Amino acid sequence: MPPHTAEHTGARIAHTRKVRRLTQRELADLSHVSYSTLTKVEQGALPASPSVIGALARALSVPVTELTGQPYLTELRQDQLDGLINPIREALNIYDLGPDPDVNPRPVQELEEHAETLCALVRATNIKQVAADLPGLIHEATTMAHTALTDRHWRLLANTYRTAYDVTTKLGFPDLCAVALDRMDWAAQRASDPVLGGMRQYLRALAYLRASDYRTGKRLVTLGMAALEQAEAGRVLDVVTGQMHLGAAVLAGREKNREAAEAHLGEAQRIAERTGPAEKVHWLSFGPTNVSVHRVSVLAELDLYPEAVQAAEDTAIPDGWPPSRVAHHQVEVARAQMWTGRTDSAFKSLLAARKLAPQQTRYHPTARETYAGLESARRRMPDSFNSYGSWLGM
Repeated sequence: MPPHTAEHTGARIAHTRKVRRLTQRELADLSHVSYSTLTKVEQGALPASPSVIGALARALSVPVTELTGQPYLTELRQDQLDGLINPIREALNIYDLGPDPDVNPRPVQELEEHAETLCALVRATNIKQVAADLPGLIHEATTMAHTALTDRHWRLLANTYRTAYDVTTKLGFPDLCAVALDRMDWAAQRASDPVLGGMRQYLRALAYLRASDYRTGKRLVTLGMAALEQAEAGRVLDVVTGQMHLGAAVLAGREKNREAAEAHLGEAQRIAERTGPAEKVHWLSFGPTNVSVHRVSVLAELDLYPEAVQAAEDTAIPDGWPPSRVAHHQVEVARAQMWTGRTDSAFKSLLAARKLAPQQTRYHPTARETYAGLESARRRMPDSFNSYGSWLGM
């Protein structure tokens, strides 16, 4: 059980360090985080970037979520989301039990349409509805796949597991995220679908990015690219390949490898020019806009915050772009604005993220860490700043 969410990340770091019987100097040396940064983070005087949290988590031999405080159980209960997690867990656990005699699945086309609707709802950030509907869909798809035993039915089941990954990731349950990806691989193999297999490795790489294991993340991208070599050439393959390059770019940025990050961004840009906007292809939101948004994220990961702010100002978000992606982008922009001293702009970006995707933003660790970083400017902030903090549970 993580510490109470009212504690800031720095307090959790200090607590874990003391449990490990390490001095601040010893932890700084082990993690290669500067002593000055560590002391300020522990005091709550400086927000911890994802790369700093990751380095400290590795040095302390704890999951990143133990330091960020995920899952945020108090807020999940307030939003009545906590009770929706266990049904998803149970649905993931019956994958190999065969047909359920008590389940009467709808026709496959109707199930596929339902699965597509849930994917669209995730992008619209209606996480609560998706979490409520998903277990029943998984049960139906599981029974149908075991009964029909065709590639189409296994592919449908794999896609429901992918949605389970999306939901559990956004709500801060990495254990269930890993289970969902294992189930996705299990079904993708039975569907003989190399694109789904490659996507599963890409999503695993993102999970390892969040866990700050960049080496494993890069290996998974390589495995995903290898899986795609078996796929049929065309726009779908291009989209998934381009998205893998974007994931690899963020991994390289987190490792502070600008050359590799720029190379992956460049390849993704070339592919995006060929595919054009392709947001609904496997719901990856790929296209020129996603490349530009990832460039902002990569620059922030490289600690090039002024360049990230400028790149954000140069990025035009088209009308109708998925709210989940726009909100995530706003959180990244807020972080860069905060580090460049643009506190008013940073808070406005956090407000924009909340308006676009309240359920997603409330459970976004970077949104919380950025808010904490704005605390020093509290006196200059509008009255809504305190209410925003209460909404976050901080």
